Amino acid sequence: MLVPRVRSVFSESVKKVQLGMGGLPGEGQSGTGSSAGMRALPSTGGFNTVKRAMVWAVADVSNTFFPTDCRVCGAPMVALGKVRVCELCLMRAAAQPETDVLCMRCGDALGMESARFAAAMGATECSLCRMTPPEFERAVAFGSYDHEMREMLHLLKFGGQRRMAEHVLGERLASAVLKLEADLAKDFAASELLVVPVPLFPARERQRGFNQARLLAEAAVKKLRKQRPEWKLRALPYAMLRVRDTHALFTLNPGERRRNLSGAFRVADKDAVRGREILLIDDIMTTGATARECARVLMRAGAAKVWVATVARAQAESVRGMVPADVAMWGTSTSFVEPDVSRRVSF
Repeated sequence: MLVPRVRSVFSESVKKVQLGMGGLPGEGQSGTGSSAGMRALPSTGGFNTVKRAMVWAVADVSNTFFPTDCRVCGAPMVALGKVRVCELCLMRAAAQPETDVLCMRCGDALGMESARFAAAMGATECSLCRMTPPEFERAVAFGSYDHEMREMLHLLKFGGQRRMAEHVLGERLASAVLKLEADLAKDFAASELLVVPVPLFPARERQRGFNQARLLAEAAVKKLRKQRPEWKLRALPYAMLRVRDTHALFTLNPGERRRNLSGAFRVADKDAVRGREILLIDDIMTTGATARECARVLMRAGAAKVWVATVARAQAESVRGMVPADVAMWGTSTSFVEPDVSRRVSF
């Protein structure tokens, strides 16, 4: 039985097509109309087909009264979801390919030439980690900070979409933490692993209404407790404090970032972290300056080891010169350039 997927005629992207204001639905921020074409394809298969048809019918009725488009690609939503992101965009926000050669310390992409050099020298770390080793043991991320992943993180941070942390990004963060499983098993099998989110400055947290790192940490811990019940995870959301407001980091080069962050953090309770292994959580890792400074402060407070996990990692060498200007990338001055978010609005 063939059941075509349904769409709301009140969807903003559909109305633009009807009014001659744009291309096919799905030709949004992702730059292609393939998502709309894929959604229009009929589906086949017995009971599952009937079940999907019922879901789409409910979604169509819902969209009729509450029309909505995907907040990433702009295509009309064709199924009910816990977040306002379509299934195709969720699939596109994929994990870092296993074929990528990454620094085994900070997770940065080595690039073709760096990888060849590292292989020839028998090195597993990038030049920065070899010259200036960070005080964390290892940093891992689920995927690269680009395209759909970047947009979903911005929906959380700048769009106020807290459900992104609970239902999408937290699960991806948990997958990143599992990359540390082999390393963690050597040390903390009989002890607790303290989960500490990178803090925001209080005024900035009040302005935003939440700390995205804390939301992500809570969601990841909830997921990990189901996946690895034998792990002893303990969340400490206020173990660290940000005691000094800092300039926007994306305006600074790596050296300026390190100086800007010096003295910005302190441990609230040294007894809580002394002799413990810490899992430091953040949303994005760019140059690694924040993770380095937090790890330094935690180690000075007596932590045994510090591990770092983020949802995304900005890959310096892998994105240089390959993407449009509105995508996070590294400039020739080695400063990190963030997309302009001044026009973003909450919804």
